[in-house]
Amino acid sequence: MKIKNNFIIAGLVLLVLISLAVISGRYQGVVSITEISNNQLLQRLILQIRLPRIILSVIVGAGLAVAGLVMQTVFQNALADPGVLGINQASGFGAALGFLLFPSTNIPVRLISFVSGMAALLMIIVISRRIKAHRRLTLIFSGIAVSALFSAGLGVIKYLADPLDQLPSIVFWLLGSLSTTDWTAVGQIAPISVLAIAVLYLLKWRINVYSLNEEVLFSLGIKGSVEIYCILGISVLLTAMIISYTGLIGWVGLIIPNISKLVFGHDLRRSMPASIIIGAIFVLVSDTFARTLIAGEIPLGIITAFLGALIFILLMLRKGVNSNLAK
Repeated sequence: MKIKNNFIIAGLVLLVLISLAVISGRYQGVVSITEISNNQLLQRLILQIRLPRIILSVIVGAGLAVAGLVMQTVFQNALADPGVLGINQASGFGAALGFLLFPSTNIPVRLISFVSGMAALLMIIVISRRIKAHRRLTLIFSGIAVSALFSAGLGVIKYLADPLDQLPSIVFWLLGSLSTTDWTAVGQIAPISVLAIAVLYLLKWRINVYSLNEEVLFSLGIKGSVEIYCILGISVLLTAMIISYTGLIGWVGLIIPNISKLVFGHDLRRSMPASIIIGAIFVLVSDTFARTLIAGEIPLGIITAFLGALIFILLMLRKGVNSNLAK
């Protein structure tokens, strides 16, 4: 009953925050329903700018949180997130390469970023399969190596980029932002992202099995290497799709699953829906702060890093959290 009440409270909080985000912004500050009904310009602002951005922030938060939870479960490591496989770095490299080769349009930038993220997963699978050792451990080590490789490539591209034009675009993208969001962007990102979240949600009972040690899985007759790769592939697809548009938004895939497991337990039947809701709340609040705190917009990645680091410190200081993070 307590868990059910927590879900109801979290859902209500999300709905309230969505309502507050709709009426909050730099234009006239916080507005009332009466002002909205009497102001056509404000109506267009809400329908064409704020609403698609709010919807996308909810999808981004839910997607990154679910991807992080899946990776933490599969790798049996509470500190795993999409960055552990080098997906963030690979997508950043792809976007920087796109800015370097196609400075006048954003579509190739997002496409190359997405392809780079998927290429990173392929490289990790090929490397890990060549190593005859602990499967999950080799995936992590391969991810670290691929991450370093793409980070080095990103450094080379930043060095070669035009410091007056291309380099600022690359740096700003790497900070993460939803400032260019419109209904077209929602239409491009939402279908695949929501589908990937739905597939992982439907597979949550199966992903639960892979939280067991490999010796236990072997004794149950479960090998599952192909299945693990498929599950990770869907998580990477979800992450790369989001990052290719938003830029690098850190800490969501790391901190939100740990909060969900702390409050709702490690069973994915509860922690996954909790991660979806809490991740949506986290990014929605962060993005609302990003666009309302000052006259100029703060990059979303800075806000998520600041809030995520504070929450992580509080989790470490909380009694009993160290044992939870070790799982």
